[in-house]
Amino acid sequence: MTDRLIAPISIAEGQRDKKKFAQELGSSFSRFGFAVISDHGIAPEIIDAAFDCTRKFIALPENVKQRYRIPGAGGQRGYTPFGVETAKGAQRADLKEFWHVGRNVPAGHRLAALMPTNVPVTDIADFDVRTYRLYEAMDSLGLRILNAVALYLGLAPDFFNGNVSMGNSILRLLHYPPVAPNAQGVRAGAHEDINVITLLLGAEEAGLQLLDRDGRWLDIDPPPDCVVVNIGDMLQRLTNHVLPSTTHRVVNPKPERAAFPRYSMPFFQHFDSDFPIATLPSCISPSRPNRYPTPIAADDYLRERLAEIKLI
Repeated sequence: MTDRLIAPISIAEGQRDKKKFAQELGSSFSRFGFAVISDHGIAPEIIDAAFDCTRKFIALPENVKQRYRIPGAGGQRGYTPFGVETAKGAQRADLKEFWHVGRNVPAGHRLAALMPTNVPVTDIADFDVRTYRLYEAMDSLGLRILNAVALYLGLAPDFFNGNVSMGNSILRLLHYPPVAPNAQGVRAGAHEDINVITLLLGAEEAGLQLLDRDGRWLDIDPPPDCVVVNIGDMLQRLTNHVLPSTTHRVVNPKPERAAFPRYSMPFFQHFDSDFPIATLPSCISPSRPNRYPTPIAADDYLRERLAEIKLI
């Protein structure tokens, strides 16, 4: 037994009993919108190298970091400075800065025009190689999780394979600076994620909370070496809220930890940009009428939501 809010589920053991893993995963998602995955298989050296790159980039002088900001790109690639991203409906910007790594799309691919190119980092040796290595590992892990989600939903296990394999997915290298005693705002305001699923690594400092059904904020306290996974709005829409996209936030630290920064690396897995998000027929019933009768392309949905959080 565990006293943690969300008990970890071993994806390694799940490969031996895929139906059991799918049921445990789906039950956690249905209840909380979140799950915690253990034995994820991403090599520690890949994770450590990406964290090292993150810390080195954040430590660069502000004028150097600003050279990697791409005006008008909606923060989709490169650097987004402190105090820009703002939770939907919030009055104050989040207390964070971050770097975005996206998918390398082959020239001439049908989706190349819809996905920005990555921004090369010349100030840190091997930054691009090390961070993209983690990108690929997280992308692969996300697909394994989605295969279990498909099984839970009664779909073919490979349902998502052709719909996310070229998605506009993003690895975010995220830094929350130390919090001043008189800080205005919070590290990350209450929000839901835009994408299909989010996989979160790191966050050695506490602060991640989810909003439960009864209105209480509950701490998510994953064990070390686990990945926190949550449902995004795209998958919530596809499943007609069978799998909920739960509101969550990152609260400011307690006074004794206020001087410590917080680093994490969320991976936002997206549908292919031209994928039509149309409610699954199996998720519609007399007791669950279709909330979204009009499909929307994934890229159009993304752009609507980026405008809401003040990135475009």
